[in-house]
Amino acid sequence: MSRREQLERDLPKSKFSWASFRQSTRLFRYMSPANRWLFALGTFFLAISAGSSVLFPKFLGDMLDGIFVYDPKGIQTAPNLETLYTVARWFVVLFAVQALFSFGRMAIYVKVTEGMTLGLRRDLFRSVIGQNMAFHHSHNRGDLLSRFSADIAQIQDTFTTNLAMFIRQILIMVAGLIMIFKTSADLALLMLGSFPVIVIVALFFGRFIRKISRQVQDFTASNNVIAEEALSGIVNVKAFSNEDFESERYTANSTQLMKESVWRGYWRGAFSSFIILCLFGSIVWLIYRGLAMVHAGEMGVGELVNFMLLTGFVGGSIGGMAEQFVQIQKTLGSVERVLDLIDSPTEFSSEPNADRVPPFDQELRIQNVQFAYPSRPDNAVFKGEFNLTLKPGETLALVGPSGGGKSTVAQLLYRFYEPQAGQILLGDTSIHDLPLKTYRQHMAFVPQEVVLFAGSIGDNIRYGNPNATQEQIEQAAQKAYAHDFITAFADGYDTLVGDRGVLLSGGQKQRVALARAIIRNPQLLILDEATSALDAESEAWVQKALIELMKGRTALVIAHRLSTVRHADRIAVMRHGQILEIGSHPELMNLENGLYRQMVEKQIEPSDWMA
Repeated sequence: MSRREQLERDLPKSKFSWASFRQSTRLFRYMSPANRWLFALGTFFLAISAGSSVLFPKFLGDMLDGIFVYDPKGIQTAPNLETLYTVARWFVVLFAVQALFSFGRMAIYVKVTEGMTLGLRRDLFRSVIGQNMAFHHSHNRGDLLSRFSADIAQIQDTFTTNLAMFIRQILIMVAGLIMIFKTSADLALLMLGSFPVIVIVALFFGRFIRKISRQVQDFTASNNVIAEEALSGIVNVKAFSNEDFESERYTANSTQLMKESVWRGYWRGAFSSFIILCLFGSIVWLIYRGLAMVHAGEMGVGELVNFMLLTGFVGGSIGGMAEQFVQIQKTLGSVERVLDLIDSPTEFSSEPNADRVPPFDQELRIQNVQFAYPSRPDNAVFKGEFNLTLKPGETLALVGPSGGGKSTVAQLLYRFYEPQAGQILLGDTSIHDLPLKTYRQHMAFVPQEVVLFAGSIGDNIRYGNPNATQEQIEQAAQKAYAHDFITAFADGYDTLVGDRGVLLSGGQKQRVALARAIIRNPQLLILDEATSALDAESEAWVQKALIELMKGRTALVIAHRLSTVRHADRIAVMRHGQILEIGSHPELMNLENGLYRQMVEKQIEPSDWMA
């Protein structure tokens, strides 16, 4: 699939349907009762503003009739100053009403919309953050983020601007047509015979132009993607000497962009010519017919000007109404996507008794588990014969080649995924019968690749226990051997770590992550080898912190280096979702022809062991 086809596929297809319209009415539930009344008041202000706008042509026509005054013989006489003064006063009132009620409508709509989108954002974030890991692995992160940005912004714009403009154009069109027929029924029939046809053709022409413009935007986006990829991967570009290749790729896409832009320019020129020839031609024809009626004494100059301005108002409202309807269609799609996410049940939706305390002082047993990841249902990691026991206060290490199921054990224990068969027990209680949030609150996870949040070092440590005091933060940092390097910074615990902790070294990030786990005071600790990517000096510091962290706790260690598992109470050797050997380091070394013994004697690291 080409980049252009992919972009076309990813563009939201929003078509009007009553089902989507009914779903969109749920947005009013996010308005408080007071805000619903405010919204109704704002709509009333909008009606007054729209109704008063169609009076402008009438007042202007009355003013012209006050200037061009003729006697019964058709001879022009002096202007009617009283009429001029009266109309001028009405103009002042008209402009004051327009300004006052337009401001009131906008202020009310903005207040109501911001309150509504606050509730939408809150529920959307709460729903997305509450989804299980299967959901997050199956959904593109960029698509999820676009719900918070593009879709919410689309809803905001529609409720503050597009919806108001759509209602306004309908009111102006209806009021304008009534006043047009009241001014001159003959000219109105002539206008209705030609003007709407031209407007409708112009709308279809405009839709074709927008389609071409969207193709140009697609190529522009593709250009940006090529540039972004090349600049983001500049190291690889340089390493493989692919500067010419990237330049040619960018030039080819830019050439196609140029061709599409030129093609769009031709059609835009044709569209402009159509407007000039047909639309303005029709207006001139109506003026010609109107002047003939003025000459025949069938209507005044002011009435003709009033009629032509009203015709322009009606034509503009038809075109504007179509444009706003397109935006409302897009909003229906945005509302549908946002509400679908909000309605998705979270992993906490059907929580059992939240006050139940998980019995972590008992054995944790994995029994006859069968599991395959949702994205790979035909590739089972565990085939129903996987069993493992973790005793209270014990440190159990898992070693073996990549793809053997070590990380899957950790994800099942954390209940990121649910097994298709078998069970995981804490004592005699299935962990699936325990309240998930409470269950996880007694656990801590230290991954191989630590991700810190943009903020201070203190904030990142406190993330393990949001209610921790500064004294507790410093005590945790000391146990993680992080206090000294933290206080060496000018801002100490207030030092900013940058995006994803980029301003700290690998060893510093690991020790901050360990302090975060220590301050949580977990009963079950899961470590995905926290030292495998560190230099010797950083590894020594982190190893000290790990030993401190695992004291008196039940710990599961996923090991990629044999040097990190010798202290474990037991070591389980895994391959292809099966435990081949299990025991302490001395016990496994006493096994003749044992796989663990072979790895130690040949100095083969578990991660390098061929499956």
